[in-house]
Amino acid sequence: MTFIIMSKREIDRLGVINQLIGKQIVAREAGEQLGLSIRQVKRLKKSVERDKAKGIIHKGRGQISNRKMNGAVAETILSLLKEKYAGFGPTLAAEKLFEINNIKVSNETLRTVMIKNNLWKLRPRKKNKGHREWRPRKENYGAMEQYDGSYHHWFGKENEECCLLLSVDDATGKITKAMFDYHEGIFPTFGFWKDYIKKKGKPCAIYLDKFSTYKINHKNAKDNKEMITQFQRACQDLDVTLIFAHSPEAKGRVERMFKTLQDRLVKELRLQGINDIAAANKFLEEKYIPIFNQKFAVVPVRRADLHRSLTKIDKENLDSIFSIHETRVVTNDFTLQFKTKYFQLWQQQPLLVCRKDRILIEEHLNGSIKLKLRGKELDYTVLPKKPEKAHKLKIVALTTGKPTYKPPINHPWRKPFLINKINS
Repeated sequence: MTFIIMSKREIDRLGVINQLIGKQIVAREAGEQLGLSIRQVKRLKKSVERDKAKGIIHKGRGQISNRKMNGAVAETILSLLKEKYAGFGPTLAAEKLFEINNIKVSNETLRTVMIKNNLWKLRPRKKNKGHREWRPRKENYGAMEQYDGSYHHWFGKENEECCLLLSVDDATGKITKAMFDYHEGIFPTFGFWKDYIKKKGKPCAIYLDKFSTYKINHKNAKDNKEMITQFQRACQDLDVTLIFAHSPEAKGRVERMFKTLQDRLVKELRLQGINDIAAANKFLEEKYIPIFNQKFAVVPVRRADLHRSLTKIDKENLDSIFSIHETRVVTNDFTLQFKTKYFQLWQQQPLLVCRKDRILIEEHLNGSIKLKLRGKELDYTVLPKKPEKAHKLKIVALTTGKPTYKPPINHPWRKPFLINKINS
C-alpha cells in the first residue's frame, strides 16, 4: 500500500478538483474557490485524472532545487565575501562577484547567505517622520542642479576625512560632476563650478543649503541685498539662480546620493587601491561617473538641455568672476594692504589714480593678484615689508601714460628762441 503525504491545502484543492471532474461545478467556479486561473484549474484536472491524488502534489517536492547553490561555489563566494568584499552590501557584492569573478548569484540569495554567516544585518525600518509635500522632478536636464559637500572617510578610516563636492541633476538623477577636496570652502567651490560651466554651460538654477560659503546667515543680511557671499556674487554675474533649502530633505536627491556613494564609492576606491585625492578625482571623471549614470540615471520628461552656453564676455571674464573680490582704499603713499601683503602702485598707470580711490582686488584660483580701478588693471609691486609712514608727500595723484618730454637748453629746437632773446 502506497501512502501519500498531503497538506491541508492540497487536500482541499483535491476535493475541489474532484468536484470539477464529477461535473458538480464548472472550471470558473473551481478557479474562484482556489484563487487560480481557469487554465491552471484545467491543468490540475488533467493531472488528477492521470495520476489520481498524486497529481495534485507539486513535482518538485523532495527534489533538490535548481536554484540551490553548488557547495564549491558557495565556499568560494563565502571566502570572497570575508576577504575581498568585506563590508559590502548584498546588492553591491552581487554586482562585483559577477563583474570581477564571473559568479552570478541573485541579490536575495546572497543576502540570505550573508545573514546566515553574520556578514549582514537587516536594517531596521525608519519611523515615519510625518507627511512632507512631494515635489516632482524638473522636466529638463540642466533646469536645476542640487549641490552639496560631504565630509567622510572616503579612503578608509585609517586616512583622514576629506570632502566630496557633488552636483546631481534634478531631472535625470545624473551625477553631473563630483570632485574631492580637503574642505568645502570658497576656492574648492569656485574650482568646481568653473570647471562645470566651462564643460557643460550655465545651469538655470542651483539648489543648495545655507552653508556659510554660499549664504550669509546673519540676521542683518536678511533684507540687505548687498550682504552676499563671493559665490552669490559670482552666480549673479553669470545669471544663475541660487535656491536655498530650509532642510536636508528638501534637496533629498543629492543627500540620498551621498548615502549611496558612502557605501558604494568607498568600496570601489578600496578595490582600485586609490587613497589620494588626485587619483580619486581622475577615477571619478574617467570611469566611475559614466558607469554609475548609465546604470542609475533616468530619462527626463523633456529632451531639451537647458544649459546655456557662455557668451564671449563670460569667457573673457570667467577667471575674474571665479575669484575673490575685495576692495581697499588707496592710502596717502599709494599702497594697499591685502592678506598681510602690501602693494605699491606704480607712478605710471593706464588711468588717473588718486588718494582715497577704492581699488578692486581680485585673488584668482591660481594665486595671482590683480588690482583694478574702473575696469582697468593697475600695475604694482609687492613690498617686502610694511612701508614707512610718509610725512611730506610730493605726489598728489598717479599720472596716466608717459611723461611729457622737455628738451635741454642747447637742443636745436631751442635755437630760434635763444637767437630772438639775444637780439632783443
